[in-house]
Amino acid sequence: MGWIVGVDGCKAGWIAASYDVSTTKAPILQVERSWSGLIRSLPPGSLVAVDMPIGLPDHIERAGRGPEQAVRSLLGARQSSVFAIPSRATVYADTYQEACSAALATSSPPRKVSRQGFHLFPKIREIDGFLRAEPAWRGAIFEVHPELAFRTLRGAPLQHPKKIKGAVNPEGMAERRALLRAAGLAEAVLAAAPPRGAAADDVLDALAALIVARHIAAGRGRPFPDRPGRDSHGLPIAIWSFAPDRPASQDIAMSDQPVPRPMIEAAAERIAGHARTTPVMRLGTGAFGSRADVSLKLECLQHAGSFKTRGAFNNLLSLDVPAAGVAAASGGNHGAAVAYAAGKRGVRATIFVPEISPAAKVEAIRRFGADVRIGGAQYDDAQAACDQFVAETGALKIHPFAAPETMAGQGTLGKEWQNQEPDLDTVLVAVGGGGLISGIASWFAGTRVKVVGVEPEGSRALQAALEAKAPVTVQVASVAADSLGARNVGQLVYDVCKDTVDHVVLVPDSAIGEAQGALWRDFRLAVEPGGAAALAALLHGAYKPGPGERVGVLVCGANVDLARLQTVAG
Repeated sequence: MGWIVGVDGCKAGWIAASYDVSTTKAPILQVERSWSGLIRSLPPGSLVAVDMPIGLPDHIERAGRGPEQAVRSLLGARQSSVFAIPSRATVYADTYQEACSAALATSSPPRKVSRQGFHLFPKIREIDGFLRAEPAWRGAIFEVHPELAFRTLRGAPLQHPKKIKGAVNPEGMAERRALLRAAGLAEAVLAAAPPRGAAADDVLDALAALIVARHIAAGRGRPFPDRPGRDSHGLPIAIWSFAPDRPASQDIAMSDQPVPRPMIEAAAERIAGHARTTPVMRLGTGAFGSRADVSLKLECLQHAGSFKTRGAFNNLLSLDVPAAGVAAASGGNHGAAVAYAAGKRGVRATIFVPEISPAAKVEAIRRFGADVRIGGAQYDDAQAACDQFVAETGALKIHPFAAPETMAGQGTLGKEWQNQEPDLDTVLVAVGGGGLISGIASWFAGTRVKVVGVEPEGSRALQAALEAKAPVTVQVASVAADSLGARNVGQLVYDVCKDTVDHVVLVPDSAIGEAQGALWRDFRLAVEPGGAAALAALLHGAYKPGPGERVGVLVCGANVDLARLQTVAG
């Protein structure tokens, strides 16, 4: 893969955002006077996404070409941003009066041309003439619509128009910049002054086209209509967007922030009303014999018994779900969350669990309506069985931790926590695969809040990765292995945590049991071992706060075997 390019028309001609996928450099913004000049400036093999119609039918039925009709309903109140592109004869008319006459003669029902649309015709003719003369480029130049790209990035219609009565709307611009930032574009690119001859909104549209080009290059392009047509000259007729379902490792990175704050903010808005706002219990200074001012964030009261519900809903609400539904491999909590979220969304869920999964968790998955399949002795076996199922059926795989959508969903917990307790100094977070701490640490990155991970002594994948400065595989043997038992956190989790997590402490299984017992005896909170691990760090002294330090402890999982809890609590 060489260069990908997003293009929009501008006052001086064409503005292009070009990105060399073989490097980590930021996209390059340039303005070219003519379309042919722009294409000549690009390296061979470039993939171009342009906000301008391609393919002109000889006759128009109803409200414009098929692509405009296909996307108009997706944009909500922004429908007016989709022009009804007329016939080829209309576009090639010399005057506005001739264009209106041609439009009336080649449309059913007859319709004229707007003045705004007429001003686009010279640029449409540039691309049309180029593609008719250069057929080799027809498979490398794709028509896009920025508002459709932004809508896809947000997962819903935008809240603010880009312009109001022809004037730039600051709220609309801020909303679009946040979406581009969440998609991986560096702040330096978004804050740069527009090149001469282009406006700030032209830059955003070109960058939105670049995001679509990125997805098309990775094989995730989505045309509207889903089977592109051809005009009488053989040119394709389709507006392209993308399906956001992707393995993170295949994405083209344009930023060093895998899960930026705007992505978490968008996830919080997306899952509002689906995930619970869980309470905080403030215990004050001296709780559990500590010198700190301690509070508990009771995420154990979340739907399906754990924080995993946040990530599950964010995946389901931001990605396209195929007819085969969703699939996941899980030791219990992730599977229960996916099953719960899928049930609420009316989506089929197939969950693969290992033989070691606690019966209580497997029963919860079934109770939420999922098809439960035993995928082998260990978690890795269940993941392999899940991957095979996804390959055979086309189901959407929801990863428990190593996916930006999952991390952003879990990051909403950090946002919610900060709103509830704005004066925290430190948060203690249990670590399994690392999706939870990645999301929370991404939210608190750059603030005064210190994020400390807590792992069992017998399951220390994140601490080992931070020590080795790369993901490594560890052996797992812990009472909390069913929820905190990842053998390797993977590259994405490591990339997030190496810069955002202050450090990781280890706790013995005995301390985890002690914390479970304390939560049950003192507060009647039935919490599983993994859910009590963060408190174990405070009780055991693995984390020693300073006098008066405000420490938030995350209690994150309630899917516990009650018979075993009775034994632990004495």
